[in-house]
Amino acid sequence: MKAVLEHLPPEPEESFVVKSFEYQFFPTPWHFHPEYEIVLVQESTGKRFIGDSVADFDEGDLAFIGPNLPHLYRNDEFYYEEEKSGVKEARSIVIHFLEKSLGENFLDLPEAKNIKNLFVKSQLGLDIHGETKTECINILYEMLSLKGMPRWIKLLEILNLLSESADLTPISQSHMIGKNEAESDRMNKIFEFVMNNFKNEISINEVADFVNLSPNSFSRYFSQRTRKSFVNFVNEVRLNHATKLLQENNKSVSEICFESGFNNLSNFNRQFKNKYQINPLAYTRQFHK
Repeated sequence: MKAVLEHLPPEPEESFVVKSFEYQFFPTPWHFHPEYEIVLVQESTGKRFIGDSVADFDEGDLAFIGPNLPHLYRNDEFYYEEEKSGVKEARSIVIHFLEKSLGENFLDLPEAKNIKNLFVKSQLGLDIHGETKTECINILYEMLSLKGMPRWIKLLEILNLLSESADLTPISQSHMIGKNEAESDRMNKIFEFVMNNFKNEISINEVADFVNLSPNSFSRYFSQRTRKSFVNFVNEVRLNHATKLLQENNKSVSEICFESGFNNLSNFNRQFKNKYQINPLAYTRQFHK
């Protein structure tokens, strides 16, 4: 699956894009683009890769992604099953806009100070939650039926709402910038390899060979672009998978440990507690309390 710089062209006489999408699964690979992006997952589940962050997403997930911050929304495995071909179950609403969509020198206005600060924060990606998320989602649905100036005003309304809200959490720990299509293609292959194999043992030699790099070159390449080691990244994917299984609460901690790709229960418990500051059994009890 070849990665590209995603470009959603605006309609004639429009300065930015608002679109709804329906797919069997989200098809866009690890990618980046110069536009700011607001993305609402209306339906489907999976894992979300934004910058150096790995997290689960489900219905209602809402994020604000800054320019050239690499990201990928990958659905859970059953969305890719052939017998589901033609069934549209992955749905989203996406806004793409540039600073110039707001007008020349707009950010220099004293009234735009908070929005300018919001744009700086968006370089790490922002999770939107709480009452702010509810209000933003309502505006997004309104925008789908609007054109021209009314739609543009709604964009300003969302940005102003976000700029004054405390319901925002940074997603990526470090500022990452996509560089070129060849790099995106390679990173997408790595992510696909991990997602297809994380339940099994994965060696650095194996994945390095898969993307035609030496083990040392691969380790250096991956850590420079994700700000984390490959081993830590794989463990993060496994732990995210484990939390989903723990939330379902129909398997033992031991079963979940091995199904998530860990081959040692004590190591699983230690890694889980290091990431979530709670052990797996207590996490399950807390989630279902």
